[in-house]
Amino acid sequence: MKISPPSTRLGWIGTGVMGRSMCGHLIQAGYPVTVFNRTREKTTALVEAGAKWADSPLEVAKQSDVVFTMVGYPDDVRATILGDQGVLKGLQNGGILVDMTSSQPSLAIEIAVAASSLGLHSIDAPVSGGDIGAREARLSIMIGGEESTFQDLMPLWTLMGKTIQYHGKAGAGQHCKLTNQILVGGIMISMCEALLYAYRSGANLESVLTSVSSGAAGSWSLSNLGPRILRGDFKPGFYVEHFVKDLGIAIEECKRMKLNLPGLEICEQLYRTVQAEGDGRLGTQSLLLSLARRNQIQWPANQATP
Repeated sequence: MKISPPSTRLGWIGTGVMGRSMCGHLIQAGYPVTVFNRTREKTTALVEAGAKWADSPLEVAKQSDVVFTMVGYPDDVRATILGDQGVLKGLQNGGILVDMTSSQPSLAIEIAVAASSLGLHSIDAPVSGGDIGAREARLSIMIGGEESTFQDLMPLWTLMGKTIQYHGKAGAGQHCKLTNQILVGGIMISMCEALLYAYRSGANLESVLTSVSSGAAGSWSLSNLGPRILRGDFKPGFYVEHFVKDLGIAIEECKRMKLNLPGLEICEQLYRTVQAEGDGRLGTQSLLLSLARRNQIQWPANQATP
């Protein structure tokens, strides 16, 4: 399939924290886009920018050559793509489905098999980079599925991401994303614990952040989420509840592969605690709030010696 505006019709399902910006880049590039979201109000800005609203994933697919989905949980993926009102029921022969949800590798394989049986193409393409990466089109996109389809979609990948990597057959993109989440989990624990240590020691947190961000301890999380933590900003770039979902999937895959990763299990337990404490709809940096409560520290911390 030759991809180009305005001849290629796109569909987008799931306009949350990241999906809204990603879809916006496609509209700005001149592609005709049809959108659906369970909460219609979250598509208002996209419709005002030129997108067309549809009443279901099925209706989106009927009006699209390529459909992107970015929803919450594996059950949502299954219903949106494989359900009676799902995408695969509406795409015409040769159409392409791109699921950008962080989900189960086994489900990606199931979807690919179902799509192929209908003369369709399926790609799993989860992303990393949070709300900032989505807004600035600097996402890392991790792709599994048919390599020829991956290549066909290159004009679209480059509108949303900076690092675009093909990983292999269906499910491979999801495995890479789980690898990413295991890494992020460990980094988030160490970052939040380190900032609490620095606060309790009496250090100036902004000065500490400047020093450690540029050294061996530097990371995307420290540079992008560290400043948010210091100013008490725990709005989601990526929801805690979705991170708990991803860590749970990673643990399921570890069990299947007979792999013991105790750090991953500790991380999942800590984030389940964050969720149980009522912060599931905050960003992943809100782990610091849970750890602060354990230590009877109020946050945002001032710069005075505690």
